[in-house]
Amino acid sequence: MPQTPMTVTRRGLVGAAAWTLGALVGCGGKAAADSSEVPGESSAVDATRQVVIAMNTGSEPAAGFDPLVAWGCGEHVHEPLIQSTLVTTDENLNVICDLATEYLCSDNGLTWTFTIRDDVRFTDGEPLTAADVAFTINSVASGDASEADLSMVREARATSDTTVELRLTKPYNALLYTLAVLGIVPEHAYGDGYGANPIGSGRYLLEQWDVGQQVIFRANPDYYGEAPTMERVIVVFMDEDAALAAVSSGQVDIAYTYATHAQQAFDGYELTSKATVDSRGVSLPCVAAGGTKADRANEYPMGNDVTCDVAVRRAINLAIDRERAIEHVLNGYGAVAFSVGDGMPWSSADMRVERDVDAARALLDEAGWTLGEDGVRARDGVRAAFDIWYSSDDSVRQALANDFADQMAELGLEVTPHGGSWDEIYPHQFEQPIMWGWGSNSPVEVYELNYSTGWGNYACYESETVDAYLDAALAQPDIEASYAYWQRAQWDGSEGIAPQGAATWCWIANVDHLYFKRTGLDIGVQKPHPHGHGWSLVNNVDRWTWTG
Repeated sequence: MPQTPMTVTRRGLVGAAAWTLGALVGCGGKAAADSSEVPGESSAVDATRQVVIAMNTGSEPAAGFDPLVAWGCGEHVHEPLIQSTLVTTDENLNVICDLATEYLCSDNGLTWTFTIRDDVRFTDGEPLTAADVAFTINSVASGDASEADLSMVREARATSDTTVELRLTKPYNALLYTLAVLGIVPEHAYGDGYGANPIGSGRYLLEQWDVGQQVIFRANPDYYGEAPTMERVIVVFMDEDAALAAVSSGQVDIAYTYATHAQQAFDGYELTSKATVDSRGVSLPCVAAGGTKADRANEYPMGNDVTCDVAVRRAINLAIDRERAIEHVLNGYGAVAFSVGDGMPWSSADMRVERDVDAARALLDEAGWTLGEDGVRARDGVRAAFDIWYSSDDSVRQALANDFADQMAELGLEVTPHGGSWDEIYPHQFEQPIMWGWGSNSPVEVYELNYSTGWGNYACYESETVDAYLDAALAQPDIEASYAYWQRAQWDGSEGIAPQGAATWCWIANVDHLYFKRTGLDIGVQKPHPHGHGWSLVNNVDRWTWTG
């Protein structure tokens, strides 16, 4: 456990160059103490009940701790800590109650009714009622600021202080996964500036936020659930080099890192690896070049004259050596991926494909892709050549794209990697393969990446059969009954997105999330981490303990 004193101060710090980690989380070595006092606070925090965590700078919420914008429910979903949620998920992603004591869905899937606790108060002392739940959900559903998608909600209505009804425009049981990360805000206290001074009813309250530097959470003394074992949680935002320096000097208790630095060793720390659904995969356009496709207000070119051949897409999936990519790029810190969401309750074993380069070559031969003297195949005057784009600020995606190109050359496919900003990548999203990163503790991405009109259908794949399965999955009043439909959309024995079917994507790896953790810190059993290093680590921080 931590041994040396530390004091958290409220003093203002100006500019990134003006501060050091010691100024942020106190003096001395390890990041906790016999007690830690804040001016104006009479209570002290025991050394065994606080922790200091280094997160990347992108984890700091730009709009503050506001669930109606992105806190908890943005691209990288996580539990909002400060606010309570109607439901939550356990480590196996089963939906369980939080504020709700029970919920039910109508037979037609269009009305969800939640009964909520009557013993919950916000940190300003006001009771939390069904009206606050309705206000939160209606604000997200009708507003344009939130990264959460509740567009299927027509109206949320409080029918009593403890009952709220959600009326939908279409059956959509996956809304439960959104509600599991959507923090409930107080109608009476929500307004401009809420993100910087949030009022909630969750496990923690916001004690201090030094923008660009750190945030400090304090256990909510009036929390209705089990009291947190970690009374104070300090998160410092820093790039990876700074985080490693903080580990080296013993100033943080746990810090993120990446596979490229995982071989380092630090006295008093151990490397811990967390399983994820943080998937890396390549979209494969399924239609010929020549069309266009809309992405919000923009119209982009659509189609690729090489990957439009299903034989090419199937051959890519057969030939890619996923284990090699994990060893070469991730230093072994990852797992082979065959879908977005491997291992989730809605995943399908039929997405798995065994590597067979000879079978891949035979597919291309049979489809008329003839190997030329330059080592590149061609058919009817079309060379088997295409680009692969990746985000230039992501060294892992760059390395995966280059490895993909090298492996495809062995098949006779000429793949040219291109790095760029997302503004440069998006105009190519429907015409060239892209090295994407996805992964969520929700089946929504299975829907959106594969549904004909899904916002993530970069492969431009359309199938009435697959669409029908995906719609049926969302329409099940019992969420467990939906799993079979998600799986059939991937492969029903004759049709689907699987590698032996439409082969719309080539999934490569789920990247492990790596952390240097101080010996003696127990971070418990965790859910699979979704896409993005960050707040998902602390979903269960209230149950962390120091063991020695």
